[in-house]
Amino acid sequence: MPGDMRLSAYRSPTGCAQWENDFMRMLLDTRGGNTKLAKTNRAAPFRYAGLSLYPTNELCPGAKAAGCLDTCLSEAGRGTFPNVRSGRMAKTEYWLNERPAFIAQLRRELHNFAKTCARSGARPAVRLNVLSDIPFERHIDMAGEFAGIQFIDYTKLAARLDKTPENYQLIFSYSGSPKFANQNRKAFRTNAPIAVVFRHGLPRVFKSRPVIDGDRDDIANAFTPGCVIGLRAKGPAVHPPAAGPDFVVNNPDVIGAAS
Repeated sequence: MPGDMRLSAYRSPTGCAQWENDFMRMLLDTRGGNTKLAKTNRAAPFRYAGLSLYPTNELCPGAKAAGCLDTCLSEAGRGTFPNVRSGRMAKTEYWLNERPAFIAQLRRELHNFAKTCARSGARPAVRLNVLSDIPFERHIDMAGEFAGIQFIDYTKLAARLDKTPENYQLIFSYSGSPKFANQNRKAFRTNAPIAVVFRHGLPRVFKSRPVIDGDRDDIANAFTPGCVIGLRAKGPAVHPPAAGPDFVVNNPDVIGAAS
């Protein structure tokens, strides 16, 4: 079921009251509850936090052309648990219906996270779009108010590349869907790192760019200009879809060896 339909089914007449009454909690995961964040948290000297909303066509405007919404990682790992999905949906309702309050709470949590990191001697790093693609550079003052935080995200919007503050590093998220070819072309004209999800292992080179293993450390991925960040297909993306576009790329080295 597409993300927008799932979220629509979740909505109640009270809107974000569902968040206020049932899911009052922090927006940011600062303890490594998300597997990807926990793995990267081991990369000293950073401490990593993330915001996991529920992906929809509105929150991920490039997802329809990319063909990645139905096989999104929102349904993998801890996303298979109903309470985790409900929490993400509630946060998304909060963002959609009470944006000023959401941003105010997010700013407070970012300040608190920065203070916690300062006490422990760690450098704060934050991924605000763990499962979404919101241009947060338009909503919070990253270069000023939060200059001490390193922000990192993946995006399917090539127009965002090379336009964010210095402390907000973006990795472009490639899709093998033909409808996404124009975004891919625009991204390859930049020097931004480009993440590609592969089946059957990682190739050595993809579209003339060297491929590095991107499953190890998100933060390191963001500082590898001119490279392809190779990610192994996980969850529903392991198997090609029965119909529709496929954002995952089959390892060209394996295909070449078999031909």
